Amino acid sequence: MTRTQWCDLQLAILSWLLLASQHPVGAWIGQQQPLPLPPVHPLKFRQRQWGSTERYHRMHARSNREARGRTKLEMSSSLNPTTISSEGLTVDANFTKLLQLPRHSKETVNQVLTETEEVLQAMHEYSLSNKNSLSLKDAKEAGRAHEKVYANNYVDLGKVDTVGFDFDYTLVTYTEELLELIYDMALKRLVTDKQYPIEMLQTAGMKYDPHFSIRGLAVDTKTGWICHLSYTHKVAVAWEGREKVATPRIYAEYRGKRGMTPSERRRRLKPLNDLFSMSECCLIADTVQFFKDRNIPFHGQNVINDVLSAIRETHISGDFHRLVAANPDRYFEQAPHLQQVIKSFKDAGKRLIFVSNSPFWYVDAGMRHLFGDDWRMDWDAIIASAGKPNFYTDDSRPFREICQETRRPLFRRVERFEKGAVYTGGCIQELTRLMDWGKSDVFYQENGDVVAERSEFGIKSGAVDVATANVLYIGDSLFADLVDAKREFSWTTAAVTPEVGYELEIQTQTDFILAQRTLDLLLNALRRVQDELGTAVREPEDQVTLNALEKLVSKWRDQETRILGNHFGSVFRARYQPSLFAHSLRRYCDLYMPSVSCLRNYSPEHRFYPEQHHKLLSHEMQKTPDDCWDLDDVLGCSPDESILGL
Repeated sequence: MTRTQWCDLQLAILSWLLLASQHPVGAWIGQQQPLPLPPVHPLKFRQRQWGSTERYHRMHARSNREARGRTKLEMSSSLNPTTISSEGLTVDANFTKLLQLPRHSKETVNQVLTETEEVLQAMHEYSLSNKNSLSLKDAKEAGRAHEKVYANNYVDLGKVDTVGFDFDYTLVTYTEELLELIYDMALKRLVTDKQYPIEMLQTAGMKYDPHFSIRGLAVDTKTGWICHLSYTHKVAVAWEGREKVATPRIYAEYRGKRGMTPSERRRRLKPLNDLFSMSECCLIADTVQFFKDRNIPFHGQNVINDVLSAIRETHISGDFHRLVAANPDRYFEQAPHLQQVIKSFKDAGKRLIFVSNSPFWYVDAGMRHLFGDDWRMDWDAIIASAGKPNFYTDDSRPFREICQETRRPLFRRVERFEKGAVYTGGCIQELTRLMDWGKSDVFYQENGDVVAERSEFGIKSGAVDVATANVLYIGDSLFADLVDAKREFSWTTAAVTPEVGYELEIQTQTDFILAQRTLDLLLNALRRVQDELGTAVREPEDQVTLNALEKLVSKWRDQETRILGNHFGSVFRARYQPSLFAHSLRRYCDLYMPSVSCLRNYSPEHRFYPEQHHKLLSHEMQKTPDDCWDLDDVLGCSPDESILGL
């Protein structure tokens, strides 16, 4: 969508909302925060107190006239429920039912329902001429343009003296072909090693589906269900194979509360937190569905254990590592700006630590592909096969040096880290003991001349500094890379979350914006209907009306999920609540970003400030009755000018 088209869409929706301002429901919308906008070119709304109600209505009338004169749009049908395909979103013919509200015999209640329905239908009718829809593939590509680093807490990079990096999905990013490879290898192990039906390989057509799962799910090892958990550990959505679990079954399984006790969660749930786990999740679902489609009796827990074992053995065997190392152009995505990030930190006098769970011969192939044969000389400590998260919690694991010629571990005691050397195993306590460069830390040019000493950068030295907040560690897996680093050692942590860019791109699409606004209207109608019904015990008709509205809300939440292009919806939302993944990201990560390359847009001494809109409780998000949004910046200038803030 071009900037002009984007502003036209805003004006179209605002026009209808202002036309409806004579109704209570329209006036309510007029007081809400403006539509979400692309982060690169936000419209400049300014909030202020209105001097009088009369002035408020004069502004609405003037804005309505100007908007109608500036934007002439054709009337036609708009957003349709969609289904997921590799090409994008397809249309469902039953769309109009999603905009039909129930009716009630009480006049005031019926008025609320009628007004809401009119605004909904008008809003959707006006949207088609500005409709923009990307295929899922195009949305992912467009999401790469989002290169902002987001802050949950205040972070001053100038006070960071050591920067650590994970390898998989952090320094290197993989193509989808890697997840296809892991899926195929694990499926073959199920058949050959665990005696699963040969038809799974030959005739079932089982292949990795990139549009099925997301990160941050959990599999219930008792039922075989794949669950999306909210931040309160409630099961928001569950799938058994490729079939969605009905809500009554979820309530029945989890004691009527959608959740489990902490001890049950530890016993039954297996987290699927990193990006590798998306192939794992897909294979679990496909295997369960294979048995269901053929009416083959199966025990969910046995299937889960076998699939998890096949995935684990695929990783341990090193089979896929060897294929990836031999074909880096096929499996590694290009990262042209990564060297710039590493050089920026190095030139600023920061120590660089490489800590990966992958074996050295594998990371060496990847790092040579990205940085060249001499990549090791840029790092102050290189640790492979680290065994995170035990690396943080087990203090009885000494380091072992790896021989560069034979790629085998040596047996001598490690007393200090050597430049260019590679180590395996270890723990955080040993790291703090060995990472003491002392006062002799200097920076050299390639010809051997001294450039500067570490003290000239104002950076302290000493092993004790490593276990403080002066360390920034960047990784992709919350619980393997970041949680214990933050919780146990107060390190500053940064998560690589490529889903951010993709979801931001989807949220700028017409379909998603309209779905969000539709949900706002329906929820507002639910609140107002209950106000009209008063405090008396609900009559059967009241219950029917409220249930029908709630069902519409649920269907529009399903709509948002479909637009996001997978079966579970947003990585960061579990239906209407923050997801457990988002909660953990907020709690344990100071920064998060779509890729490490985003850091090239910031100084190595940049100070990150969190947004001032972190609101935890419902009352913090309430707006005062006199608050309104000044639309002069939008309606008083051309669309391009409003976008540029002129």
